[in-house]
Amino acid sequence: MKISHRFVIVAALFITCLITANIVGVKMFSFSIFILPAAIVLFPLSYIIGDILTEVYGYRWARRVIWLGFACNLLFVLIAWIGQLLPPAPGWEWQEAYESILGYTPRLLAASFGGYLVGEFANSFVLARMKVLTKGRWLWSRTISSTIVGQGLDTVIFITAAYFGAPFFTPLIILYHWLAKVLFEAIATPATYAAVNYLKKKEAVDTYDRKTNFNPFRISV
Repeated sequence: MKISHRFVIVAALFITCLITANIVGVKMFSFSIFILPAAIVLFPLSYIIGDILTEVYGYRWARRVIWLGFACNLLFVLIAWIGQLLPPAPGWEWQEAYESILGYTPRLLAASFGGYLVGEFANSFVLARMKVLTKGRWLWSRTISSTIVGQGLDTVIFITAAYFGAPFFTPLIILYHWLAKVLFEAIATPATYAAVNYLKKKEAVDTYDRKTNFNPFRISV
C-alpha cells in the first residue's frame, strides 16, 4: 500500500490521543456514584481510530501504528523523566506539581504499557477476523465487539495493576470504566461509519486480512 497523507493524519491522531490520555489519566473524578479517570472520553477515541485503521488499511498497518504509538509514548515518558531530574530554577516553585502529574512510577508505566499493547492488539485482531467472517458487512458489530474485548482487557490490566490497593479501588471501577468506553464506542458509531466510508472512497482501499500473520511482534508488512 502506498502511504497517503490521510493515513499519516489518522496515525497522528491515534498517537496524539494515546499520549494525551496518559497525561490527563492521572486525575480521577467522581460522577454520581462513579469514580473514573479524566481520560475516560479521550482514550476510547484511540480505539475508534484504531478500528478505522484496521477496517480500512488492515491489521498489518494497524500493527505498525500501534507499535509506533508505543514508541512515541515511551519517548514522551523518557523526556518527562529527564525533565523531572533537571534541577529547578531559583524561584520556580512547581517542581512538586510537575512530579505529581508527569512523574510516572514504574508501576503506573507497566500498567499503562501492558494494558495498551494487549488491548489494542486484541481490538485490531477481533475486528480484522470479524471483517472476514462477516464478509465486510455490519461494521457496527465489528467495532463494538472489538471494543468490548480490547477495552475489557485494557481496563482490567491497567486499573488492576495501577490502582490495586488504593482506597478508591474496587472491582466496580473496572466495570464502570469498561461500560463507559463501550457506550462511547456505540454512540460514536455514526462518526466511525462516516470516517470509514470517506477513507475507503478516497484511498480506494478496503483491506481484508485473509492471509495475514497476526503475530503482534511481526513488524514488517
